[in-house]
Amino acid sequence: MTDPNRPVVQVRLADAGDLHMTWTWVRGAQGFGTGYAPGRDVDEAVRALDAALPGGGAEGMRRAFESGALVSYEDERHLSRTLAEVLWPPGLTDQIRQVSARLGRPLLRLQPSPRVAQVPWELLAVDGADSDARLIDLVDLVTTAPASLRRASTTPTGQDSDPDAVILILDPRVPGFRADSPLGSVLGRPGSDPALLSLVQRRLDAGGVVPSVGTPAEAFRRTDLDRDWLGEALRRGARRLLYVGHVSGAPVEGGQSEDVTLHLCCGPETTGMTEPVRSHRPLSAKDLLLGTLALRADGVPGARLWPAPPRVALIACESGGDLRFAESFGLAAAMIHNGARLVTATRWVLPTSFAFHRLAGLPESVRPLTDAVVAVDAAHEDDDPVRHLGTWQRARLDLWRAGGRIEHSPLLWAALTCIVR
Repeated sequence: MTDPNRPVVQVRLADAGDLHMTWTWVRGAQGFGTGYAPGRDVDEAVRALDAALPGGGAEGMRRAFESGALVSYEDERHLSRTLAEVLWPPGLTDQIRQVSARLGRPLLRLQPSPRVAQVPWELLAVDGADSDARLIDLVDLVTTAPASLRRASTTPTGQDSDPDAVILILDPRVPGFRADSPLGSVLGRPGSDPALLSLVQRRLDAGGVVPSVGTPAEAFRRTDLDRDWLGEALRRGARRLLYVGHVSGAPVEGGQSEDVTLHLCCGPETTGMTEPVRSHRPLSAKDLLLGTLALRADGVPGARLWPAPPRVALIACESGGDLRFAESFGLAAAMIHNGARLVTATRWVLPTSFAFHRLAGLPESVRPLTDAVVAVDAAHEDDDPVRHLGTWQRARLDLWRAGGRIEHSPLLWAALTCIVR
C-alpha cells in the first residue's frame, strides 16, 4: 500500500490534564522526541477550532460559512498558526525537514488523543508567522487507530464471490425522509452531476460494480441498499466500499462511540440494536461489531455479517469521529475491526455542495463535495491511497493560497483523513 523504503515517523498524543506527545522514527531514519503543551493552552486552541467548524443543523452550518475562520484565508492561516504554536513541536519539524532532504517526503502516522482528534493536522502552519509552510507540505499524514483494535477473519463466504468488486452506496434514500430533509439527499438530483456520473462510468468500465446498474444514474438515490443487502455484497467479497451519505454521531459526553449510526435504506422492521427513527432503523457501529450476538442465542458476530473490504471510504458527517472518544468503537473502528486496512473518513460535519450554493452563493456548476468524492475514489484506486489523497489536498491548499476562494476552503477537504491500524 505504501513505499516500503519511505521514511515513517510515528507520533502519539495523550491527554493527562496537559497534552503530551512522543515521536519515533520507525523506518528510514533514527530519532525520537517528546513534546508538551499546557492543558489551558490546548483547550483554548481547541475552542478556537470548534468555533470555526460546521455544527449540526442548518444554523451550525450557517455560522461556519458566515463567521468561521475556515472560510477566510487570513483567518484560517491565523488559526492554523495558533494550533501549531500550541500543539506542534519545532524540533519535530526540523527532523522532518532533515529526513525529507535525504530520503524524500516522509509518512507521518499520528495517533491523536480524544481532545485533539478533530484537529486538521495537515493545515498546521509549522514555520511561524514568517512562512506559510504547512505540515502537509512536508509529509503525507495518516491517522492511526488504537492498537487494541484487532482485525477479524473476514474471508468471503458467498458462492458467487467477486473479490474485485467495488461496492458503491451513493446517496441512498433513507425511509421516511424527503430529499430536502435532514436525512435527505447529499448529492442532489440523480443524473444532474456529470463528474459523479463519470465516476460511476469509470468503475463500470473497469468491471465489478455492486449494485449492478445499467446506467450510471441508477447508482444514486437507490431504495434497496439496506443492511441485509450490504451484508450479502460484502460476504461475496469486494476490494473497496465507497459510501456517500449520512452518519449520525453520538454525543461525546455520553462516551458511547458505538452508538454512532450509518443511514442506509433499512426499514423499521429490520433487525438491529438501534431504535427506529420514523420508518427507518439506522445501522450502528455496535451492529457492525456485535452483529446479532446480543439479540439471539445463535447470534453471529458483526465481522461475519459485514466483513469489510481492504479499503473503505465513508464520506459523511463525522464518520471518523471515533477518536474523539476515550474508547474508540465507532464506524471507522468497526470497519477496521471487520477487516479493512484503510478507512477514509471525516473529522467533522461536512458541508454539501448545496450548502456552498445556498450559503456562499456559488453557481450550481461548482460542486466542492463532488470534487472530494471523486478525489477519494481516485485515491482508493491508487497503489498508495495516502500519498494520492495527500497530493490532492496539497493541490487544494495551493488553490486556497492563490485565491482564497470559498470552494477551495479547507472547510471540506481538510476534514478528510485516512485511518489505519
